[in-house]
Amino acid sequence: MLPQLYRHAWMDGEIDAFREQVRRYVAAEFTPRLDEWRRQGYIPREVWRPFGEMSFLLPEMPETYGGAGASLAYQLVVQDELAKAEMPVNIAVHTIASHYILDFGTEAQKQRWLPKVTNGEMLAAIAMTEPGCGSDLKAISTRARRDGDHYVIDGAKTFITNGFTGNLLIVAARTSGAGSKGVSLFVLETENLPGFRVGRLLEKIGMQASDTAELFFDGVRVPADQLLGEVEGKGFGQLMGALPYERMLIAVPAAATIEQALAVTVEYTKQRKAFGAPLFDMQLTRQKLAEVATTAHVVRSFVNDCTQRLLDGTLDNEAAYMAKWWCTEQQCRVVDECLQLFGGYGYMAEYPIARMYAASRVQKIYGGANEVLKDLVSRKL
Repeated sequence: MLPQLYRHAWMDGEIDAFREQVRRYVAAEFTPRLDEWRRQGYIPREVWRPFGEMSFLLPEMPETYGGAGASLAYQLVVQDELAKAEMPVNIAVHTIASHYILDFGTEAQKQRWLPKVTNGEMLAAIAMTEPGCGSDLKAISTRARRDGDHYVIDGAKTFITNGFTGNLLIVAARTSGAGSKGVSLFVLETENLPGFRVGRLLEKIGMQASDTAELFFDGVRVPADQLLGEVEGKGFGQLMGALPYERMLIAVPAAATIEQALAVTVEYTKQRKAFGAPLFDMQLTRQKLAEVATTAHVVRSFVNDCTQRLLDGTLDNEAAYMAKWWCTEQQCRVVDECLQLFGGYGYMAEYPIARMYAASRVQKIYGGANEVLKDLVSRKL
């Protein structure tokens, strides 16, 4: 049992009830099918429609666009519960893409797409990363040239979450010269879109249920009114506009995974016998678990505090960078130490700790590589 955490103002009875509803739904509808989704390499898009109809997909979306108008804390609770159930990051990406439209789209764009991403009719993805461009978004080479009342997009993207199952795509493309001022974002409805092609469904070492794909654009014609915000050159600023929230979508699952790793390891060590006694009875085991429990408590306290600051509008970029890089570093370290206590069984994919181990590693890469985030923090010192 972890020490009692300080309850922030956002942790009220309504959000507790919402958390329990999400937890029950995930346990009943997702957990029994997760092995099947891992084997096939993706979660079918139609799975998210009832999730959206329950107001779990984008609870924070304004009522004008079909949402519940809840605070961002409700979305973070959804991410927390999905992570505890070993669900992959698909909905975090969907959420980020939807917020680009909410924050930077024209009213017509919002009316066109937000109700559909809120109710689950459409699943959103973000196409930024390219074969030769990762964290350095200023270096993207995918191009969009104006041709009358259309743009024509040519290029390739890779490592795109929801790239295989998604049908609404935010694409970062270069509309003018080099550097950040030449980047724009486009919103594409990809079903039966001429010139658009989904390449390989990429095989990963973890998060097998999350589809990750290559995408190709060969003369894709996009109506000019699908330029996000309808002003060229705003893409880089749009991508940077919600950094604190986006980093929290990674830090919260890190805290959840640490807690889940601790829970399954405590259970295992109390059942597993070594030298005639439960593994938990060994002093070294208990001390190691005490260290993990302390880390879990500190990480969750930090994450809860950052959540409160996010809701108050006081979460600065640097604190969000810290939350992302530090919590994910702790996640990888904790899961590795917990796996060690499982011995050989910890290396078997049938055990949750092995799946957590494989899935955790990417947390230090996406959302801004941790090395990049540390450098950004250092610039303010």
